[in-house]
Amino acid sequence: MIILAIETSCDETACAIVQDGTTLLGHTLLSQMSTHNRYGGVVPELASRMHTESIHTVIYKTLQKSALSFQDINAIAVTQGPGLEGALLVGMAAAKTMAVSLNIPLISVNHLHGHIYSVFLTQKPRLPFIALLISGGHTQLILVKKHFHFELLGQTRDDAVGEAFDKIARYLKLGYPGGPVIEETAKNGDPTAFKFPRAMKHDGLDFSFSGLKTAVIQQIMALEESKKTIPIADICASFQQAVIDILIHKSLKAARSHHIERVLVTGGVSANQTLISEMTHAFKEKGLRLYSPPLEYCTDNAAMIGIAAHFQMKHQKEWSYRASVKPGLGICDLIRR
Repeated sequence: MIILAIETSCDETACAIVQDGTTLLGHTLLSQMSTHNRYGGVVPELASRMHTESIHTVIYKTLQKSALSFQDINAIAVTQGPGLEGALLVGMAAAKTMAVSLNIPLISVNHLHGHIYSVFLTQKPRLPFIALLISGGHTQLILVKKHFHFELLGQTRDDAVGEAFDKIARYLKLGYPGGPVIEETAKNGDPTAFKFPRAMKHDGLDFSFSGLKTAVIQQIMALEESKKTIPIADICASFQQAVIDILIHKSLKAARSHHIERVLVTGGVSANQTLISEMTHAFKEKGLRLYSPPLEYCTDNAAMIGIAAHFQMKHQKEWSYRASVKPGLGICDLIRR
């Protein structure tokens, strides 16, 4: 089974060709980051326009890299949601056109499922497992009992973890996106310099990062008011450490309470190698196994959509040309028509 997959949920135009759910034959990703960086975040209308301008080029480049033609493709996969509606529509229109023209299945994929299945590109974690999905829009703990059977155990009650990184970076005028720049800045800082709160540490499996964000901003304001030099590296390191501590604590708690020894951490924030290093060490001490996708597949990409589509066809065998985009699709939503 050779699947051509398209991902246009936010600010990356991506295409990948995946064989049998494990072999990546070729992939292309065109990032809009440098454009949106001027505005401090993604501009939806601009993102949609840029997807429209680049989608055909990205598809043809991927076919060339794979040394394949459209006639070699067995199915088309596309992100259905969640994401920006205009951006999703560009990918869906291209995918439907190809699928109908070639008379092959159109597989609509939940973007969040894609992040979870991105791990399967290089590893094969045994089910059941716990998935920690962390990105700019999501912070969730999910119990994956078997393929495409998800139970949401906990989620953020306010800001997603990636969103908190972006807001702190914006306040410190470090640029966008916040995650990479804060991690890099934190390398020169002391993570114990400031005692920022670890919110909801003992309250179930939900998260809250709004209070942490406010505490960091208030600390910066207090330093400004007292005319003191702002130790940006120390602030970044202390903020990042507070985030890492709570993510590790909640993930371990979820694994223990459900007697599961395998945890996946995925999503854009999983590209933070300080987080992955500390989680790996903490889980090893507890006799648990941590899985994460390769660094280049942590953020949005089409390979994860192709891999998820493969398992989706294998375990659900459902597809339809009538699929429409669903910007608010949740992790447990399986309706694709």
